[in-house]
Amino acid sequence: DITMAFSSIIHIHRDVNAGWLIQNLHANGASLFFICLYIHIARGLYYGSYMYKNTWLIGVTILLATMLTAFLGYVLPWGQMSLWGATVITNLLSAVPYIGTTLVTWIWGGFSISNSTLTRFFAFHFLFPFIILALTALHILFLHETGSNNPLGVNSDSDKIPFHPY
Repeated sequence: DITMAFSSIIHIHRDVNAGWLIQNLHANGASLFFICLYIHIARGLYYGSYMYKNTWLIGVTILLATMLTAFLGYVLPWGQMSLWGATVITNLLSAVPYIGTTLVTWIWGGFSISNSTLTRFFAFHFLFPFIILALTALHILFLHETGSNNPLGVNSDSDKIPFHPY
């Protein structure tokens, strides 16, 4: 039953003040965020930032967590997903040793996409940005560990007065 998903979106559009604006800003802002992420990755590839393995791997983790968050947000308004998407997720989770079957049953809330699955997806879509924020802080921490404290390369002593001893 997917009526809860559709009714929640209709509620946001009709009953919340400027709900249509909030929803559209949320969706389009996420798209812009991905464009910024891709530009950031391209910059890192161009300048060879992948040589800093810890920083780069945390960045990859941030990208994957952002993609997962976006996927959950995309699934939420529709209340269901394509058979292909569900099959891919089921196959990936079932490949996890020992706990794969349990993960599949847990993520779908049983063997069908129902209200419990949508509630779970909504909770993850809300919580994951905070995880991404923590990963971003870790990303910046590792960046500063390598001495990367001037990413734009601007002259740091442009405001200093030159000293002449005579």
